[in-house]
Amino acid sequence: MAQYDLIVVGSGPGGYVAAERAGSLGKKVLLIERDLIGGVCTNWGCIPTKSLLNTAKHYHHAKDSTSLGVHAQEVTYSIEEAMAWKDETVKTLRSGIEFLMKSNKVEVVIGEATFIDEHHVSVNDTVYEGAYLILATGSSPFVPPIPGSKLSHVVTSNEILSVSEIPSSLVIIGGGVIGVEFASYFSMIGTKVTVVEMMDEILPMMDGEFAKLMRREMKGVDFHLGCKVGEITEKEVRYTDAKGNAKAVEASLVLMSVGRRPNTAGFENLKIEIDRKGIVVDDRMQTNIPNIYAIGDVNGRSLLAHSASRMAEVAVSNMFGTTKQRMRYNAIPWAVYGYPEAAGCGLTEGEAARQGKKVKCATVQMRSNGRFLAEMGKRAGGLVKVVSDAQTGCILGIHILGPYSSEIICFASEAVEGEMRIKDVKEIVFPHPSVSELIKDACFAIDHTL
Repeated sequence: MAQYDLIVVGSGPGGYVAAERAGSLGKKVLLIERDLIGGVCTNWGCIPTKSLLNTAKHYHHAKDSTSLGVHAQEVTYSIEEAMAWKDETVKTLRSGIEFLMKSNKVEVVIGEATFIDEHHVSVNDTVYEGAYLILATGSSPFVPPIPGSKLSHVVTSNEILSVSEIPSSLVIIGGGVIGVEFASYFSMIGTKVTVVEMMDEILPMMDGEFAKLMRREMKGVDFHLGCKVGEITEKEVRYTDAKGNAKAVEASLVLMSVGRRPNTAGFENLKIEIDRKGIVVDDRMQTNIPNIYAIGDVNGRSLLAHSASRMAEVAVSNMFGTTKQRMRYNAIPWAVYGYPEAAGCGLTEGEAARQGKKVKCATVQMRSNGRFLAEMGKRAGGLVKVVSDAQTGCILGIHILGPYSSEIICFASEAVEGEMRIKDVKEIVFPHPSVSELIKDACFAIDHTL
């Protein structure tokens, strides 16, 4: 029987990072994956969606560039070629992960894992023994039991990545990150897009002012908020609006985007604790079974790829590291890669108020920024908001809507994690011209003193 220091089940951004980190420490590691190396993020999530969104943004800019002096004739969009670009990107990154495993001497086995007990896993009729186990089995799209949800034109975020033609009309059920990103993509390539959302606003983690502006900037999308879908037929989606009126919207394609569920099936023999969110873990990612850790979507704590990677590092540090790290959730950034982009980190003004904090906030318009104006002109809107503690001046949150948001937000992570104060940020030199300068502008708007 093959013996390992660590067996990792699931090769997404949590699993493969855990395997790589442990392998780099000289540990004998086995990585088990039932499908494709890289998991959902690489194959059906982060990477393919960003690839397609980039193709749509190029198309959109080419059509809308005359005010910049660029005149493109007969601009067309080929979804077949865009999908080929996406597939090549995914394949390249997947190969990179495979090389990373090989270079860190991580053994990879493809097959369904069957858990015998807390130290033994069977794959393809072979039993493997591990001193430690990491469960990184991820999550799957949740499809609610709406009448008509099994019709052939109803898809999840997995299947929609392989459409062969541009749909004439798309109804997206759910206005979270996945729904908004696909709404951006398909609306930019010519599809009539409708988003039906049960809540009063899209993107619940976003500042309310920003969410409202984002909807306004997504001019090719019709949003119906506070609505409950009742039925899907061959030609339309039927729903009840916020006032209780029966409505319907045409749909040649329907995307179910109402959330994801952790993949917790098959753990019965491990006797680990599972609640409605997923596998229960402490801040070291340890389950109730001392040698078993759970990271990423399967524990339901933070369903983000970068959260999973950090959880992997925390778990491995507690197994083999010289320091015993803990997972902290107060400074995890999020990003929406639509058009426009948006990102945030830390508390929104509303969240701070609900926690009873006294805050000072400032919001600045992106149109006041040199780079934004040079590249976007007056056609688009954008905002940057800083939320600070009124007494200490510590930064509680930073929120951005506009170009480069996903790249700039890493500074917000550092500011919130490091408990930087408004006066600390005011002393930092930002490059000019850059959109990031707006963070400093917002800090001066809170406190003008030098």
